[in-house]
Amino acid sequence: MDFGLVLQTDPPATAVVELMRRAERCGFRYGWTFDSAVLWQEPFVIYSRILEHTEHLVVGPMVTNPSTRTPEVTASTFATLNDMYGNRTVCGIGRGDSAMRVAGRKPNTLARLSESMRIIRDLAEGRETDIGGTVVKLPWVHDGRLPVWMAAYGPKALAMAGREADGFILQLADPDLTRWMVKAVRDAAAEAGRDPASLTICVAAPAYVTDDVAHAREQCRWFGGMVGNHVADLVARYGQGTGAVPRALTAYIEARQGYDYSHHGRAGNPSTDFVPDEIVDRFCLIGPVAAHRERLEHLRELGVDQFALYAMHDAREATIDAYGQHLIPALR
Repeated sequence: MDFGLVLQTDPPATAVVELMRRAERCGFRYGWTFDSAVLWQEPFVIYSRILEHTEHLVVGPMVTNPSTRTPEVTASTFATLNDMYGNRTVCGIGRGDSAMRVAGRKPNTLARLSESMRIIRDLAEGRETDIGGTVVKLPWVHDGRLPVWMAAYGPKALAMAGREADGFILQLADPDLTRWMVKAVRDAAAEAGRDPASLTICVAAPAYVTDDVAHAREQCRWFGGMVGNHVADLVARYGQGTGAVPRALTAYIEARQGYDYSHHGRAGNPSTDFVPDEIVDRFCLIGPVAAHRERLEHLRELGVDQFALYAMHDAREATIDAYGQHLIPALR
């Protein structure tokens, strides 16, 4: 199992770079950031600095979307970083949540996401591709490589990830939901004639190593609110109790009263009071080292290739170090 660190690009950017350097020293192989231009600093500028000050870390957004940057701009940006630092990027992409909604836009359609994944991958890897009837190519790209991993929750998105993406990002760490979603992705891959084992499975969730579980819950409750934004979209599309989406995912948002993106992804987010302790415990990894190891071993048995650790809480360094000392050596 690989490990990644996920951060917001809050200023100063130097602090983000230092945490990524710390993560690499602790054995993390991936460095991820949020990508929401209004809420945080520009991640691709910071990726260049991270890549310059690390040796092997692979960087990318968790996740970008097809509209705040056009696909050809996204592809060119990734290809430039890869040319400078040797194919050390990965493109995490989804329909868009905070980046779109903060700017007054709706998340992208799956059709636009599908088209954009093709364009981004083709251009970043040096191939010709069609953009609205015009064939284009980045002539300066040679030997480029860009895995495109898609974030998804709902049935149609999971199926598309299985058919088209190089990897699947699941932003929660509940084993039962992970089992259901990984199966959906791999079944779709098999139906499309792909090798299901060729897809990388990445589970991303907050992790907080501590004996004070009550405090950790409060520091990580924001995550249930963030996931709840996507769940609300699923309920609006598929309804409650239809069988299209497990109630284990959707039931908890019944008390949701809206969401304030100015607190997005932050401990103490007042828009997440509706998130019960049970959801925090299921979706996140909190508690002593032994509890983390037990959950991670379970996820690995379900086929998870990478655990990406959200570190938006008051014990970032301590949790990174605990993973480096106790968990990464045991699970890699």
